[in-house]
Amino acid sequence: MNTPRLKDLYVKEIQPSLKSKFGFKNLYMGPKIEKIILNMGLGLDGNDSKIIKSCEEDLSKITGQKPVTTKFKKSVANFKTRKGSNAGLKVTLRKNRMYEFLDRLVNIALPRIKDFRGLSPNGFDKFGNYSFGIKEHIIFPEVSFDRADKVRGLDIVIVISSKSKDHSYALLEKLNFPFLKKGDNQ
Repeated sequence: MNTPRLKDLYVKEIQPSLKSKFGFKNLYMGPKIEKIILNMGLGLDGNDSKIIKSCEEDLSKITGQKPVTTKFKKSVANFKTRKGSNAGLKVTLRKNRMYEFLDRLVNIALPRIKDFRGLSPNGFDKFGNYSFGIKEHIIFPEVSFDRADKVRGLDIVIVISSKSKDHSYALLEKLNFPFLKKGDNQ
């Protein structure tokens, strides 16, 4: 199997440039994407097996991997949730699938969002991981707009092994992530 385009780019160009930019002693001290987690919360629709099935199909088309059904850990009366009932779906991508998904996300899916100005640079946590949400899962070309029963949101977490937010930000910027610049209207 051939290596994904983005992985090649990372190994040949991005890793060496980040090494020289931050003055790392070797290539492996630089930031590296470890995994990508996609999460689709279903809420009250989690009890309906047909809805779960269609969401499962959509998520597996988007990622190329079968999602896992997540369960509620606690019962909360205000949210009408029962402990042990279905909460949503989740997929964890690693290695080649992760790079292929990232390539499609940045170059195909994100530009298809209506009125898209860029991703907020405030989505980094103190460990350098980046999280953001997508309001419509139908921005991915794999999902048929006509077949989708309801437009659902997705949470995407990119887990990055790095020492700081700045290192992670530099890596994602080199990978063509469309971040909002400080001067843009927000």
